Amino acid sequence: MHNYGVEFLQVAIAHLLAVASPGPDFAIVLRQSLEHGRRTAIWTSIGIGTGIFLHVAYSLLGLGLLVRSSELWFTVVKYLGAAYLAWLGVQSLRARARSDVTGGNIPPGAIPAHRGAFATGFLTNVLNPKATLFFISLFVIVVSPQTPKPIQAGYGIWMAAATMGWFCFVSLVFTRDDVRGKFLRHGHWIDRALGIVFLGFAATLALGSLK
Repeated sequence: MHNYGVEFLQVAIAHLLAVASPGPDFAIVLRQSLEHGRRTAIWTSIGIGTGIFLHVAYSLLGLGLLVRSSELWFTVVKYLGAAYLAWLGVQSLRARARSDVTGGNIPPGAIPAHRGAFATGFLTNVLNPKATLFFISLFVIVVSPQTPKPIQAGYGIWMAAATMGWFCFVSLVFTRDDVRGKFLRHGHWIDRALGIVFLGFAATLALGSLK
């Protein structure tokens, strides 16, 4: 009998590492928190979490079917996933101490309205090619083809809810005036620790069995 609890735990850990890793989603929530306040940042976080549903949908119904029918595509996607994790690990290891919060991955423009904040979060997540590759790899590498679709959809619902929850928490934290300076001084050490973890995952995927 397939152990869905273990599979869910693997999905949850992989997603936790991905969602906590600095990237465009984190950058936009950080900027919304610092420049537009808590309410705008939370609506942006809800938009980011909603974007997860789109990634899950095409992973289950689109490319997932293709890679399962072709050993070549299965191998290609698996190594692309390992390469992405390795790239993310290297980028994290190269992180430097932050002196400002206006990184290049943050889209410009003020987002005062709730709909605008939601749309900004949604588009930032959906248009991120790294997120696309992560979810395709997750549903090919971690989730068994024998896992029923409703259970896989349940994994997706959990990841969307967890993503919203995480970025809402980030919003609450970074709208505190006393937190910003501490993050800018010490955040690069968190990045580097995550880099080591991602490189470990990449090595495991690249050197492990493709079956």
